[in-house]
Amino acid sequence: MQFLLFLLYISDDTGNRLRFQLELEFVQCLANPNYLNFLAQRGYFKDKAFVNYLKYLLYWKEPEYAKYLKYPQCLHMLELLQYEHFRKELVNAQCAKFIDEQQILHWQHYSRKRMRLQQALAEQQQQNNTSVK
Repeated sequence: MQFLLFLLYISDDTGNRLRFQLELEFVQCLANPNYLNFLAQRGYFKDKAFVNYLKYLLYWKEPEYAKYLKYPQCLHMLELLQYEHFRKELVNAQCAKFIDEQQILHWQHYSRKRMRLQQALAEQQQQNNTSVK
């Protein structure tokens, strides 16, 4: 809550840059299910001002802002946090653990799939190079 109050006092260019950096960091923290569990257990998701702040942060889904995100899955979590039922479930550590495990499985699958695509592309380029000669 103090974080939100701090952001209200930022107004100049330096402040805007700082606000951008703070909001960027906070939005990316939302990709961490354990952090979401921490927030839920401390009652942040019951605070109407905090929930409104999460709604305000949806502007990060716009391409002009999303391009700065290192962890794009945070946008999916931000979207899910708009639903009261999801926020309530996050109090349960098992829920956070399940989300964490699903993220890991997704990353593993994505990494393997990407590696196969890169190998296929490299083989195709090699074949094209040998057929041109």
